[in-house]
Parts: sequence; structure tokens; C-alpha cells
Amino acid sequence: MRYNLSDIEALPQRQRAALINCLPGIKPVMLVGTADANGATNLSVVSSCFHLGSAPALLGMIIRPSPDGTERHTLDNLLAQECYTLNAITPEMTQRAHHTAARFPKDISEFDACQLAPLWDADVSAPFVAESPLRIALSLQEHQPLAINGTHLVIGAITQLYCDDGALRDDGSINLHDLGVVGCAGLDSYHAIAEGVRYSYAKPDHEPHRLT
Repeated sequence: MRYNLSDIEALPQRQRAALINCLPGIKPVMLVGTADANGATNLSVVSSCFHLGSAPALLGMIIRPSPDGTERHTLDNLLAQECYTLNAITPEMTQRAHHTAARFPKDISEFDACQLAPLWDADVSAPFVAESPLRIALSLQEHQPLAINGTHLVIGAITQLYCDDGALRDDGSINLHDLGVVGCAGLDSYHAIAEGVRYSYAKPDHEPHRLT
């Protein structure tokens, strides 16, 4: 199958979205936890998080606009409170996590509707997901509406990080396979993470050697 630009633009909207969303392959998928000024909680699944830098420790995320222009509770909350959490998903959580993408009204928390438990920390004004084995708190650092397609770039600084001790490697990295988290392909396909192959630091004067 070969698509040119006119072929892609001619596809029905949902078919085009399904096709283009699959192209990056397996992506991180996380639940974004937020709360408004009154403590009302919101939870939404995203597959657009990415590493932006380690010093300072920054993560980026793209939030898509609602196609019909309705309010976006996650974006509204994190812009107002300047705090949010990212929570990894396990296979047992996928159906409930996927359900958070539904357009629930603002007065209904996805935690309740999707049977996920909020977990609060005294130093964080947004809820974590208690079931998640990898939980990250972030403070909003930058917000950029993107003119090209109306999406929003959100950049957060990591203020707190939790994961099981057994998943931490000696070099400081996390073994995601040991945590049992999943990735996402496209809009609705969740995939377990297999034990990976690791290599030594790449240098121009010799080939990297396998670590695991």
C-alpha cells in the first residue's frame, strides 16, 4: 500500500487518525492526574509524553484540542493549578485507563467512573493513581499553544518520583519490564513491554557491546 498526500487527506477522519497515530510505533502511555481549585479530580489517558531534558528534569506532553471545541478538563486544571501527575499503566489497568478517554462531564471524576483510586501526597496538589507502579509529580514550567494544528505543548519539571525499588538498575535507569507497564500503538492498542536488549554507551571509535 502506498499513500501520497492527497490519498491521506481523502481518508475519512477516523480512519486517517487511526493510520497516522500508528506510525510512531509503540509509545509511552500514561494517566494524567489533575485537580481543580476545589479539589475535584480528573484523569485522562495520554500517549504523547516525551523526555525533554535531565538537568533540569523535564518531561513534555502534547494535549490535543477537543474536535468540537468543548472544554478540556486536564488542560484547564493543570494550567490553573500548575501541577499534575503522570502514572504508568499495567495490563490489568488498560480497560479502565482507556475508559478515561470518554468525554465525562466536569462534575464526574474519571477516578470514580473508571474505578481507579486517587492517591494524595501532602506536597502535591494533584492526585496520583494508586494502582500505578510508576508515579511522577510535575510542576508546570511552560505552555505553548501550537498554531500548526491547535494542539498544546505542556512542559513540566519533575518534583517527585515513585517506583518499586526492585525495578531500579545500578546505573539509575528503570527496568520497565520488571514494573509490568504497557505501551500504546495508535489510539486503542496496548502492548506489554518485553525484556529489552541493552548496549553500552555509543562511541565513534568502537562498536557498543551488549549489556543484557
